[in-house]
Amino acid sequence: MSDVLTVHGGTPLRGEVQVRGAKNLVSKAMVASLLGESVSRLRGVPEIADVRIVSGLLELHGVDVSGGPDDGELVLDPTNVERAHVADIDAHAGSSRIPILFCGPLLHRLGEAFIPDLGGCRIGERPINYHMDVLRQFGAEVEKRPEGLRIHAPKRLQGTKIALPFPSVGATEQVLLTAVRAEGLTELRNAATEPEILDLIAVLQKMGAIISVDIDRVVRIEGVDRLEGFNHRAIPDRIEAASWASAAFATRGEIFVEGASQPDMMTFLNVFRKIGGAFEVDDRGIRFWRDADPKRAVVLETDVHPGFMTDWQQPLVVALTQTSGLSIVHETVYENRLGFTRALNDMGATIQLYRECLGGLPCRFGQRNFLHSAVVSGPTKLHGAEIEVPDLRGGFSYLIAALAAEGDSRVHGIELIYRGYERFLDKLDAVGANYERG
Repeated sequence: MSDVLTVHGGTPLRGEVQVRGAKNLVSKAMVASLLGESVSRLRGVPEIADVRIVSGLLELHGVDVSGGPDDGELVLDPTNVERAHVADIDAHAGSSRIPILFCGPLLHRLGEAFIPDLGGCRIGERPINYHMDVLRQFGAEVEKRPEGLRIHAPKRLQGTKIALPFPSVGATEQVLLTAVRAEGLTELRNAATEPEILDLIAVLQKMGAIISVDIDRVVRIEGVDRLEGFNHRAIPDRIEAASWASAAFATRGEIFVEGASQPDMMTFLNVFRKIGGAFEVDDRGIRFWRDADPKRAVVLETDVHPGFMTDWQQPLVVALTQTSGLSIVHETVYENRLGFTRALNDMGATIQLYRECLGGLPCRFGQRNFLHSAVVSGPTKLHGAEIEVPDLRGGFSYLIAALAAEGDSRVHGIELIYRGYERFLDKLDAVGANYERG
């Protein structure tokens, strides 16, 4: 099947789509099943590439995975967990960074773990030193080999005190998945507190973990000797929901997102309203459209939760090209995430990038020569172009731009979008998009 999409732009998107479980929770809950001594059931599972990758990695380690995204439920039986061959892990993981989160659970179950060289979206530095430092503090030994990293636990891992230099989601997940079966108390300061993190904590608590979360980003985990399986429905994907909202705005359409959850999207909804977007919430989801005269530019700064989520930024920037005035976007989470705007400029947008911290307080990238602030001037007419998908969120943002543009666009590398957007072509059909493969 072709990895290219030809998009005929200029048609308002109208219709209904459904979002299921959050990509940033589902894969981590699947990994958590390794910690249990009995079967786990995960519901609301989307049909995305990350689920297939994690399912394959679990099966390589002896976990029986049944069910599937067709019915939205996975059954995970970790009774026969075993070591996997290094070459198999490397081949199956591909560019995914998920294997690093297997370390804690495998150290508890097998006493060792291996992770290959890590990939992922090229949106900024994602150093694994946070993860390795965390594992060392629990008592693990890390050995670098040509094919990757071997992590070994000569004895039971011990609880510890950890303070993160930045509220990293990945490092927080690593601590949680490692501390729950470590001996003694673990205290994590400057933890990430995203809704997906709290949902992972809910999963672990169902398994028998003892975890408290303070309002000052301090998480305390009392290690236990044994965990059981869980039965859990994942929270809905707030990133996908916001992406469809931005698509409705940019194309002057109206989209109802079934499953969208207002509490987890409040920060996005406030910004969406400020730029001239409108929405209506009911028990099934949220309907998004655009006011007749959206002319309110904004000053926007991404931040860790409860701030404006970095994964919301790229789709919203496309919407900002269709507002009147100068909007400022200051990206503080990933230093290279604004690189995708070059293709938007090729389509007719007017976006200038700056090394300075514009519109807000100085951030950690301000003195490091990164183009991490943008000024978006609008409204501008977008026109069709040849586009190469750079990363997951940038890829869907390019689709939005192509759908809003006049004329035809060819979007290359769309397979990457399947990592986090379930059946997105079917959903494009549901909202009346005009496109074809190839």
